Amino acid sequence: MTTKEQKNLLLENMLSQLELPESAYQKARDRYEDIGGWLGRDESFCKDNDPHIFPQGSFRLGTAIRPLDENEPYDLDLTCKLREGITKGTYTQESLKALVGVEIESYRMARSIKSPKKEKHRCWCLEYQDGLSFHMDIVPCIPADDSRQKLIFESLRKSGADRFFAESTSHLTVSITDDRHPEYKQLSENWLISNPEGYAKWFESRMNFSSQFIMERAQVDRIPIYKRKTPLQRSTQILKRHRDLMFKDYLDVKPISIIITTLAARAYQGEPDIESAMNTILSQMGSFVNSSRPKVPNPVDPEEDFADRWSMPKYRHLNLEQNFRNWLKQAKNDFDILGMSDDASFISEQAGQKFSVRLDASELRKSLGLAMVSPISIITPKEHTISQPAKPWSK
Repeated sequence: MTTKEQKNLLLENMLSQLELPESAYQKARDRYEDIGGWLGRDESFCKDNDPHIFPQGSFRLGTAIRPLDENEPYDLDLTCKLREGITKGTYTQESLKALVGVEIESYRMARSIKSPKKEKHRCWCLEYQDGLSFHMDIVPCIPADDSRQKLIFESLRKSGADRFFAESTSHLTVSITDDRHPEYKQLSENWLISNPEGYAKWFESRMNFSSQFIMERAQVDRIPIYKRKTPLQRSTQILKRHRDLMFKDYLDVKPISIIITTLAARAYQGEPDIESAMNTILSQMGSFVNSSRPKVPNPVDPEEDFADRWSMPKYRHLNLEQNFRNWLKQAKNDFDILGMSDDASFISEQAGQKFSVRLDASELRKSLGLAMVSPISIITPKEHTISQPAKPWSK
């Protein structure tokens, strides 16, 4: 059995293969700043609307990981907020999306991006390739009106959030476009809302739960969130990789990243190292799934349920909640097994089979300080369990 220190060293070795290179984050920053500059140029149709482009999702949170297939592109989710001059009384969702789409197309042409832009329900997608491939999903939005922000504020206070957090977060709420909305093509006050900036601030507050990071707050605030690498961020990366591998042949039923990220952040209690954080998260995150809807509330919009598909009739055949619970049980089992042997060959084998990371047994033995000869492991790892949906099911 490995010691706590040895298991932390093992996890660091694994994470070195999951972590994106600094060049990928820099490339991502260069690209969204370039798009932002394009939208704000003198010739832009959006120049008078004070456009603001910023990342959301795993790149913003510092929880992005390499894809299982190194040839797959990275996913870079961006928000395009037009902060001035557009209201729900003057623009429909369709016209806002079209306005941003015109500029995205002119940007694509100017930058010689060969693949045509694609329209998704809520966003425009560009496939950017110049040494590092990205899928860039760009969501058009405008600030939510005061009445909607007030409702979010009241909902957050009711859920137990303190006044400062509720006030600062609710002001970041935005109204987004979605072509599935019944009033998508007409002037309407009833737009869907989102809050990627508020969610990032909430996640950051959970990262800073650790007394170590609270004490260093003045210094940490000058460091981009993706560079901090707290135990919460790194645990989330490991969990996402385990999920990706377990469900690589069952993409429709795999637990989505926002659920894993949110539950991991709720479970995290400021543990100072990855091994301790993983133990706490894996043992506690299931308890933060509510017994009734919303099952996994959005921490910056408590009435939104990140797990809404779990109970939708159209997705019932996918057994989404059961597959989440199966994954959580398997992840805990596989994580525990990593520390149950001091046989470097066995540990290397398990890291490859369950987390898709390649660790040389000899190098692992040296870095962890394991004995040259270890007793034969008698551990019999459990098999992954996936509740397959009824056939036929969409691929």
